[in-house]
Amino acid sequence: MNTFTRLMRHLMTTSLAGRRAFPDTTLQAIENVIAEGERRHRAEVRVIVESSLPLGAVLRSMTARQRALALFAQYGVWDTEDNCGVLVYVNLADHKVEIVADRGIDRRVAQDEWQEICRDMTGGFRHGAFLQSTLDAIGSINALLEQHFPDDGSSTNQLSDKPLVL
Repeated sequence: MNTFTRLMRHLMTTSLAGRRAFPDTTLQAIENVIAEGERRHRAEVRVIVESSLPLGAVLRSMTARQRALALFAQYGVWDTEDNCGVLVYVNLADHKVEIVADRGIDRRVAQDEWQEICRDMTGGFRHGAFLQSTLDAIGSINALLEQHFPDDGSSTNQLSDKPLVL
């Protein structure tokens, strides 16, 4: 996709699109699934949904992966006690989902597993199944985290479970 087409897509994908895809009831359901999963593992899961990139980021050809990494740092997902933060980043304009895992998890979970979850989410999104696709993805993430970072009674909630819509 050329820069002009991408720019137009980002300009046309407003915050209203984000609210339609992720209304309050959907955000609450996502928050509940994150909280329930975090009772079974020591990791921290954060979901950030962005309708479109800032204009300057599009003009600089920032990718969804680069944006996810920047938000991972900006929102302190990397700053967990066991280096076990996971960011699920959704960019509606680019039709992309990125998962960024902190180094404690990245050593144990293969990139292919994260990519499969991303593919399943974007596939569901193409059919308008934003809620179910996101809940299924978080369920898969929670299962991986429970396998590699099971709850040992020592964890505390270090990041908000509430999804963030930018």
